[in-house]
Amino acid sequence: MHLLTIPPGGRAKAHLHENHETAIFVVSGVSGTYWGERLEHHETVAAGALFYIPAGVPHLPYNAGSEPCVAVIARTDPHEQESVVLRPDLEALVPG
Repeated sequence: MHLLTIPPGGRAKAHLHENHETAIFVVSGVSGTYWGERLEHHETVAAGALFYIPAGVPHLPYNAGSEPCVAVIARTDPHEQESVVLRPDLEALVPG
């Protein structure tokens, strides 16, 4: 588990985690995430909400708000960074 802060206007690169699932609990702020094989789905989560990302699912989180978004991230693999696969081919599919 770790604490993640996405600053206002912050955006991750499109990626997936090959071998583990992720659960995200938003402590404060609001975040959006595009997800799916072509980032065709979208979810907005605010403080108190839980968001789940299965293993192997591409996603791109961002913060369009004016306040930082703080979340607790729990993953099923202690070496989770080793299975991150960047997906630059998906970057142009989302606004921003």
